[in-house]
Amino acid sequence: MGVSTQAHGTLCQWLIQLINVYAGQLDRVGGCLPNDPVIPVTGPGTSAGGYARWHSRVRGLPEVSGELPVAVLREEITTPGAGQVRGLFTCAGNPVLSTPDSAALDTALAGLQAMVSVDIYVNETTRHAHLILPPASMLSQPHYDLIFNAFAVRRVAKYSPPMRPQAANERADWQILQGIAAAHAEASGKPFHPLPPPPELIAQGLARGGEISLAELQAAPHGLDLGALRPTLLARLQTASGAIECAPAALLDALRVLDVALLAAVDSSALQLVGRRHIRSNNSWMHNAPRLVKGKPRHQLLMHPADLAARGLSDGARVRLRSRIGSIDTDVQASDDLQAGVVCLPHGFGHAVAGTRQARAQLVDGANYNVLSDPAHLDGVSGNVALNGVEVWVEAIR
Repeated sequence: MGVSTQAHGTLCQWLIQLINVYAGQLDRVGGCLPNDPVIPVTGPGTSAGGYARWHSRVRGLPEVSGELPVAVLREEITTPGAGQVRGLFTCAGNPVLSTPDSAALDTALAGLQAMVSVDIYVNETTRHAHLILPPASMLSQPHYDLIFNAFAVRRVAKYSPPMRPQAANERADWQILQGIAAAHAEASGKPFHPLPPPPELIAQGLARGGEISLAELQAAPHGLDLGALRPTLLARLQTASGAIECAPAALLDALRVLDVALLAAVDSSALQLVGRRHIRSNNSWMHNAPRLVKGKPRHQLLMHPADLAARGLSDGARVRLRSRIGSIDTDVQASDDLQAGVVCLPHGFGHAVAGTRQARAQLVDGANYNVLSDPAHLDGVSGNVALNGVEVWVEAIR
């Protein structure tokens, strides 16, 4: 994540893989060995994605695998013209806290003609929704971890059955989404083909992988360890040539202008802001769980003692942290773990907002990192916002 979420994240990931290719360590034991999960997420029968097949309406940023970077969301809502976004659907996300220039996005959401959210909370984002559809507890739903198994360091699989029955007036996430899809198809005069329930989908995915069945997983309540990772990359490549294509044009173009970016002038009084995550505070929705937020505050801005002294600040002082687009007030904490010139702030905080119904989260100290993150500060290849390396200034609050 740290390598990815900055202005040259795509280039860094590409160059890491080129080093592995050059050293003969790509798809090798002891080197970079991608997982091959029992339900395939890449390879035959899965989508190969795409790049720049179309672009965002306002700024012209490229799509990646059918998605646009969230940095364009606010402008697509507020800029008039053909294709202007006037309605929004969110599912579990909290973009008012998790997207760049979040204060401006917060204002933009208030002007939507229609907004629907699937969520268990009235939070900073869903308070703008005209309709909130709360799903049944995950304890009443079956679960199989499709994506994160693909990141595991061994080949594992586990099926979690429901712990309790779903009540008659409850709807699971998949039932809510399927109902919305059916209603949309009917309203637009399109055919609708419902997906089967999750256990059946899981069984179909396992059958496509061809190694284990759902019955075998159901008979192993603690899951199955199918062994160490193994070389499989070449059999799963989805490039047009069937080979590892090391020099995509978009990445070569970005590399050519990299030296220009490095020579850009930097304000000598500015600091570089990077984010951090706490084990009990990985995402904003965890702040409404008392057991996760108890203990010492974890919202402070970490700052090197030399940078504190240069600005006449002391450990524990209340400071104003300012970027090109916004400012927040927070507490500062001295830390020798940082390089001088770098400050560090956790993300996911900033719950003191009127109109929410998260009683515990609203008591958690901390300001919203994304008031400072800049939607114009991007990874040039993907268009993703550069959340790390944001130029900021720290000042005492007089």
